[in-house]
Formats: sequence, structure tokens, C-alpha cells
Amino acid sequence: MMNDNKYEQCRHEINARLREKIDLSREISDTEIHDMIDDLVSSLGRSYALSMEQRNELGTSIFHSLRKMDILQELIDDDDVTEIMVNGTEGIFIEKSGRLFRWDKSFESKEKLEDIIQQIVAKCNRAVNEASPIADARLENGARVNIVLSPVALNGPVITIRRFPSQPISMEDLLRFESITQEAADDLQRLVVAGYNILISGGTGSGKTTFLNVMSGFIPKSERIITIEDSAELQLQDTPNLVRLETRSSSEEGVREISIRDLIKASLRMRPDRIVVGEVRGGEAIDMLQALNTGHDGSLSTAHANSARDLLSRLETMALMGMELPLAAIRRQISSGVDIIVHLGRLRDKSRRVLEIVEILGYEEGEIVTKPIYKFTETGEENGRVLGELSRVGELTHTDKLKMSKH
Repeated sequence: MMNDNKYEQCRHEINARLREKIDLSREISDTEIHDMIDDLVSSLGRSYALSMEQRNELGTSIFHSLRKMDILQELIDDDDVTEIMVNGTEGIFIEKSGRLFRWDKSFESKEKLEDIIQQIVAKCNRAVNEASPIADARLENGARVNIVLSPVALNGPVITIRRFPSQPISMEDLLRFESITQEAADDLQRLVVAGYNILISGGTGSGKTTFLNVMSGFIPKSERIITIEDSAELQLQDTPNLVRLETRSSSEEGVREISIRDLIKASLRMRPDRIVVGEVRGGEAIDMLQALNTGHDGSLSTAHANSARDLLSRLETMALMGMELPLAAIRRQISSGVDIIVHLGRLRDKSRRVLEIVEILGYEEGEIVTKPIYKFTETGEENGRVLGELSRVGELTHTDKLKMSKH
């Protein structure tokens, strides 16, 4: 306990001396900060009888609190951590290898946690406060961040960070993970290249964004791609003619909100070959459907749903949020605009699998007609891993785009 007290006393003294030494009138580089901290840790660490290991840990901790994300930086730098959940000052939980753990560290004060939150949103031109207590943002490494403040969050500021691999997952990775079969992957590649409009559905954590990224990689390099996202997460590689658009929140200073709907409308005037919408979750569904029905073939997007069939119901609901139209008109738009649905799921062993690939055939007698092309069938369990197979159960009916494809 005495040693812990010495460590904290040393930390407080170093922080106090740093505040005296830092010249706020000019920009100070990370290297200068590192040098100041090293000097103070070296001299004061000996005075407080700290071990070399404690000094190294103290120097890193103080730098992270000044220039990085304080105690969270250690987790952000750990490639094995896929999700970070900060429940106010009460505790931090992490996901590793698909399992949740409580971390042994937490923020020392609500004020420090709020400082980190403001640092996050400022870097991506977002705002979050009591008047507007919910915000989506991203970190420099592309990680997705959701923030909820009081009075909405009763146990203090809540941060949820979803990390993505530093190297984007490829189709080869998904095949190795047995998320999809080679046959289904080859078919999807042909459909993307030929310009089929494809929606990817699934629940939270099922891998929709990852799969969208992989599918986007099949788009021919000669085409102009416009990506539209709430927070930029897609990592398209080797795409020369790529335009990335991101929404913007309104602010108290009078800055106008730029929504997904605004960006979809703007993208249509930017001569896109493909439009990739990160996620459809509201009234923008009607704008996307209208785009799909006006010649913008080969577009891709994701949406939350429990099954391919459920996605159709959700699309109807979301389209009605954007425009008052008869249900029959919306269903016709869906059936003529969307060609393929790929449904993903996260099984009880935490593995992510393609569960269905469904073709939309058309609109008949007031209903959207679908046809399964691939379906995942579970066959058992071995050593805690779910066994099963994604099998072909039907042939593609609408082959016109495949026949007309120039690639």
C-alpha cells in the first residue's frame, strides 16, 4: 500500500511540475513532452524509490493522459481487444476473442473521462454535451465510437469503442474463419462485378461492416466509388477513384446538420459508378431505393435485421420514415431496386457466418417474392465450435446483369 501511495504521490508531483514547464503560448511536439516527462520521472522516480518498471509505466501513463486517451490507450493499442465499454467511472469492460472481461483499471474522475470524450469528438468535428448527449465518432485508427452523456446515461459518461483490425479483413480471411465457402464467395464476387445491388443484413456484432468492406473490394478499380457513412469506417484498398463522404452533426454555433439523406442526394450529382452506404437505419432508405431504381447499379449497403425476410420489413418501415408512400409502392421499389440480400449471423460460439444469400425475384400479389440461393445448416458441435455448412439451395434466376457484364 505504501508503494502505491508513493507511486501516486510521484505521479501528482510530475503532473504539477509539467503544468509549470509547458509553454501554452506555442505548439509543443510529442517529442518535447516525452523528454520533459522522462527527465521528471528519472529524477523524481529515484526520490520516491520507484522501481525501473514503475518508472517506465509512470512515464507511459502520464504521456497517454496528456496526449493520448489516458488509461484507454493501452487497450486501443492492443490488437486482441475488439470492443471497449466504459460504464462511467464504475468500470471498464473489454471484449477479447469474443468474450467479455472486466478490466482492472478505471477512470479516477468523471472530469477526466469527460475530457477524453471532448478530445475524441473534437478530432472529428462532432459535438456532445447535455443538450445533445448522444454522439457517434471515430478514432484516428478508424475505431467506431459511441458516446452517451448524462442525463441520458444515469451512471455517468458511457463510451463504447469498437476496434477494427489494423489490416482490413479479406475474403481469404473469411474463408479461413469458415465464415463463407469458396463457392459462395466466388458467386458474390461475380455478382458485385456485374453490378447487382446487394444489401448485407445481420444483428449487432455480426460483421456487417467487415463484410461490406470485403465486398466493396470486388468492385473493378476502373470505377468511381462514393462511400457514405455516419462515421467513416470502410477501408477500401487500392481504389484510385474513391470519394469518401461522412455526415456532420449540427452545433449550437449554427452549423447545419448534413445527414445520410443529404449525402445520398449529393452523391447522385457526382457521377458515381457505385454508391456504398455504410448503414441504412432511417428515412434515408427511400433515397437509397430511389437511387437504385434510377440506374445506379452495383450499389452496396448494410442494415440491422434478424433474417433476410426481416430486412424487407425493416426497409419498408425505414422508407416510410422518409416519405409517405403507399406500402405497395415501397414494396415495388424494393423488389425492383434490390437484387440480393446477404444475411450474416453471430452463432453461440461467437463465430460469424453467412447464414443466407437470397435473391429478390419481384413483386406479385402485394408481396415481395424471394428465393434462397445459399443457406447455412447447422450439423452439430465439436469442442465448443458450431459445425455446419453453407450450401447452395437454388440457382440465380435473374442473370441479365451477369450476361451483360463487361468484366
